[in-house]
Amino acid sequence: MTRPLLFGLLAALMLIGTLQPWLPASSGTYRDQVAVLMYHHVADDAESSSTVSTDLFRRQLSYLKQQGYHFITMQELIRYYQGDSVPEKAVFVTFDDGYRSFYTGAYPILKELDVPAVNFAITKDLENPDLPSIPALKKEQIREMLAYRPGMFDIQCHTHELHYKAGHESALSGRLQTSAGTAESDQDYAARIRQDSESCARTIQDLYGDPVAPQTYAYPYGLHNAAVQSYIRESGFRYAFTIVSGMATRSSDSMAIPRINAGHPGIEPEFLDKSIQLRIERVTRPHKPEGV
Repeated sequence: MTRPLLFGLLAALMLIGTLQPWLPASSGTYRDQVAVLMYHHVADDAESSSTVSTDLFRRQLSYLKQQGYHFITMQELIRYYQGDSVPEKAVFVTFDDGYRSFYTGAYPILKELDVPAVNFAITKDLENPDLPSIPALKKEQIREMLAYRPGMFDIQCHTHELHYKAGHESALSGRLQTSAGTAESDQDYAARIRQDSESCARTIQDLYGDPVAPQTYAYPYGLHNAAVQSYIRESGFRYAFTIVSGMATRSSDSMAIPRINAGHPGIEPEFLDKSIQLRIERVTRPHKPEGV
């Protein structure tokens, strides 16, 4: 582990320890909203601020089930945004980056505990999955998970090949420099985002064998803007996730759905429970379904 990463991890753990006494005890149920959890890497041979061990991952999910939380599928979340109901204390599990550890570390636990999940993959990495510094999912592993129980596990889009920073912006939301050293034009930017989104959508379509399979998207680093939303919608994506912490409700923009980070090694099960409880929103009246 590098020194900056170690210092960052220690600082985060100190912050979690400081906040723990101030969080309220679990106050029971909530309705008509969903706690969308965010993970990245589940592994026992790596350490980082976005890696949890298999033991912690199992304990988190087991504890939430013991506390009466109900885990839902991606399609159930979509139907919720379209007007359907969800169970009380609904939770949806998401992963970013398409790491192979989703198959080797998380998938056995998810099956054991009967918990659905989606992984937002960088689809370019699937072409040569051993090339990234953290190996990516193999297509045969993805197809096995999709077939396990249709609708329980999903693979969706985290860009095709735009998961990197361009200055202070992401390559998705920011303008790249041309060979002449100038910022790309509005037309070139639009063409680049559309092309990447369409490539991601085609890969997902091929994995599912279904032209309408690509529906959901996670923004790299959570960075996005109105133009990005418009361009990825043109490729068929109707729901997109940020890293803004909060509960998903029908008042949330379906192209900017908040999530609660559960993938830090210092987030013990009780803390995760309290973190969800702290973010419960008061839903006083029904909202119109998305698109109405």
